[in-house]
Amino acid sequence: MPEIGLKDVENTAKLAKLEFTGAEKEKFAGQFSKIVKFVEKISELNTDDIPPTTHAVEKRNVIREDSVGESMPIDVFEKTAPKALDRSIVVPRVIEH
Repeated sequence: MPEIGLKDVENTAKLAKLEFTGAEKEKFAGQFSKIVKFVEKISELNTDDIPPTTHAVEKRNVIREDSVGESMPIDVFEKTAPKALDRSIVVPRVIEH
């Protein structure tokens, strides 16, 4: 297992835009080393017969099926829209040049 040193903590702190005192760097180096050691325990497991997964539990689609139906007439849309022009609903511009 690679030991986490002060340089590793300093680099991580720099990437995270954090500042630590010397004592904090020492403390975090020890804590990071323990975390890496703990995570490396996973490599001891035999995962040959375990298929890759994206979720811990099976997920399924719970959305209703789409169905084709009667559309609302355009004149009804135009009546409810704040502004309509040539069978289209006019909306405020969201991108400026």
